[in-house]
Amino acid sequence: MGTVFSFDVRGGEPRAVREALQDAVAGLHRADALFSTYREDSEVSRLARGELPVARCAPEVAEVLELAAEAERVSEGWFSTRYRGSLDPTGIVKGWSAERAARLLAAVDGVCGVSVNGGGDVQLLGAPEPQRPWRVGVADPLRPGGLAAVISTAGVDELSVATSGTAERGAHIVDPRTGRPAVTDLVAVTVVGPRLTWVDCWATAAFAMGSRAGLAWLESLPDVEGLLITAGDEVRCTGGLAARLG
Repeated sequence: MGTVFSFDVRGGEPRAVREALQDAVAGLHRADALFSTYREDSEVSRLARGELPVARCAPEVAEVLELAAEAERVSEGWFSTRYRGSLDPTGIVKGWSAERAARLLAAVDGVCGVSVNGGGDVQLLGAPEPQRPWRVGVADPLRPGGLAAVISTAGVDELSVATSGTAERGAHIVDPRTGRPAVTDLVAVTVVGPRLTWVDCWATAAFAMGSRAGLAWLESLPDVEGLLITAGDEVRCTGGLAARLG
């Protein structure tokens, strides 16, 4: 997927954890093989060219396309898998595959906490130690090496953090209405919620909307909080974000 994944698993019998890690990594490679738009032989590439119907694809393809359709509906089209006229579900695949890997690891007997980080987007389950939450630093896009916030899982068993912005990869987020890079007042949007599948999509959509519309939309979503930073160094956040800081 063009990025690095890291795993932090607490508890569990070491051999069982190692086997689950092998399965999780294999699942990530399988997702890349199925969904990569850079591989001519991937099922998504063949699907986009009309060579393969969804019914003949691996079941993961239909699952992801259904999730992507729901993300497009909830975002009123600001998240889309067809923003350049051809099928490209990669905007949802990384979050979905990282969340799936985390849940596979959390199912191992004795595991009390799991963190899976896919290119800076993180799915957190359980806790690293009793009475100690996971904590995730959110990079400050305007101050390299600095933090804009620290997110804590205190009080919840599931939390994910995803950021979309221009600091690391430049203007790569597309406005689905034009098919061109989104031109907004934002440099970064971080979204917090239970499932990485969704918050990864919501961060992308909110960035494309711009700070005012993006903030209002994030406020309307249940169990979702957001931190938006503009090019002018203005920080905007949803009303409930303070409860997740720590």
